[in-house]
Amino acid sequence: MFPRDSSRRDQMDHVGGCQCGAVRYRVSGEPQHNALCHCKDCRKSSGAPMIGWAAFAEGDFAVTQGEVTTFNSSGASMRSFCPACGTGLFFRNAEMLPGIVDIQTATLDDPEALPPQAQIQVAERLDWMTTAHELPAFKRYPGMPED
Repeated sequence: MFPRDSSRRDQMDHVGGCQCGAVRYRVSGEPQHNALCHCKDCRKSSGAPMIGWAAFAEGDFAVTQGEVTTFNSSGASMRSFCPACGTGLFFRNAEMLPGIVDIQTATLDDPEALPPQAQIQVAERLDWMTTAHELPAFKRYPGMPED
């Protein structure tokens, strides 16, 4: 469905976890898709204008430390997060994506390893996100030392 670059590190194991470190996970293999999602459900659950997701086969995924809390955010959409710090981690929808677990790519220890290949649900994208790349950019908070 999405273009794949076989020269990338997509074939290896990836590890990640929540902000506080209570939950850790491991996933192996190549993601079935890797995208930035702009849907309203993702925005509301994260408080962010979009979320990066990488979809893996459920059998290639394991929580290696801690336990997550899961919330039914809309119908069959199940969102798992760390109960201690609230970090959103995984998404499952057995009706639309059977056998798939979507991992929030920013929770990977090396999120640069899985750059997005597409943007999805752009019909729900916030209008101002179409030009966000044109905004002034600062290495750090404006007025603070940059290094």
